Amino acid sequence: MILSDPAELALAVNKGERLFGLDLGEKTIGLALSDVMLTVATPLETIARRKFAIDSDVLIGLIKKHIVGGLVVGLPLNMNATEGPAAQSARAFVRNFLAKHDMPVLMWDERLSTAAVTRTLLEADVSRERRAQVVDKMAAAYILQGALDFIARGRDRA
Repeated sequence: MILSDPAELALAVNKGERLFGLDLGEKTIGLALSDVMLTVATPLETIARRKFAIDSDVLIGLIKKHIVGGLVVGLPLNMNATEGPAAQSARAFVRNFLAKHDMPVLMWDERLSTAAVTRTLLEADVSRERRAQVVDKMAAAYILQGALDFIARGRDRA
């Protein structure tokens, strides 16, 4: 089920479950994992994309292994907030995934996430080779952390 509000996602996740953050690229899928309190996102790994059936099976295996109750999937909107081919591809991935494994999914605006992570890695003087290895999972953590922070602000107001 695709949700529109991070608060709905937090309510849909059972106690003790975590969230996955996904950064869906053309060649890789960056993964990040939350803690069970849904407060901190940690980069987990990068999956090399192959065929959808293989990618989704790998993802389902990781969901079971890490006791994940929901997904925050980066939605790559254009800078003017319109949806281009990359956003349409992300939505198609989510629809196809939900047909195989139903769970709550939040599509989260990921504009500039990779740029922000890359800038941070450059400032830390990380080599080009190392940046290529970690940027996707760090972008997934950036996306997930944005949703977790939104959830936390809602809790603070309640």
